[in-house]
Amino acid sequence: MKNVSLGFLTEPLNVPMENVLPSRKMPPSLATSRKFKQIRSSIEEVGLIEPLSVMPADQRTGQHILLDGHMRLIALRELGHTNVPCLVSTDDESYTYNNRINRLSTIQEHFMLRRAIERGVTPARLAKALSVDVTQIQKKMTLLDGICPEAAELLQDRQFSAEISRVIRKMKSTRQVECVELMASANNITVSYAEALLVATPATMLVEGRKPAKLTGVSQEQMAKMEREMGNLQGQYKMVEQTYGQDVLNLVLARGYLSKLLENQAVARYLRQREPEVLAEFEAIVQTVSIEQ
Repeated sequence: MKNVSLGFLTEPLNVPMENVLPSRKMPPSLATSRKFKQIRSSIEEVGLIEPLSVMPADQRTGQHILLDGHMRLIALRELGHTNVPCLVSTDDESYTYNNRINRLSTIQEHFMLRRAIERGVTPARLAKALSVDVTQIQKKMTLLDGICPEAAELLQDRQFSAEISRVIRKMKSTRQVECVELMASANNITVSYAEALLVATPATMLVEGRKPAKLTGVSQEQMAKMEREMGNLQGQYKMVEQTYGQDVLNLVLARGYLSKLLENQAVARYLRQREPEVLAEFEAIVQTVSIEQ
């Protein structure tokens, strides 16, 4: 069995800032972007966590070409750093560094924030390091308060706004699970959709046992109509979900059969002369690539 070679040297180098050359030009709007502000605040508050990735130094000039970490480099310059820790790459494939990573889900972020606070980090410092308002940290800290374990499990690998928890916790556990399943199945985990489901929820399935006296822009008649229509929609959606797999299989089988049938010149000629409408429908089925069509 062959040894696997590392893509970079194991020990980072402390490289003077002027010896790191960017490999691409960054847009002028970078300095005002939210991501750059978060990176700059994080470096300012806790220091550089991930070293930059660079090519080996040029033998003549001693300069390194930057592969990954352009925003970190700009942030370090703005903060007055003169040297930067770098990992020296043994290849030039920059796509392998930060483009193939899994982002934290919202619930994973919630647990990490709770653990940091339990270990003595203040919400104010976390907010400063992440360049967000401290109220956002507080909302993420209480993300799962009032959410049943089954609904939380359905959301554990998703990214969503903390405001969704504010809406969902107004429902009872069974309704929470039902609404989260609907949002996940529709791939629409948004606050507006959650609020629409809340409006369509019967009063008996709400924690307080009654609906809000007023809802901005929605009358009581509209709320009642919305509740009926959402109930019908949920029933139809469940029926479609149950038969979707069988429908796709039937489509694949029908498409394959009709494709072979139309390859027969005699059959195709007969349909073209006697049943052109049927032929047009058969051809449309053969060209179908998904059940949505």
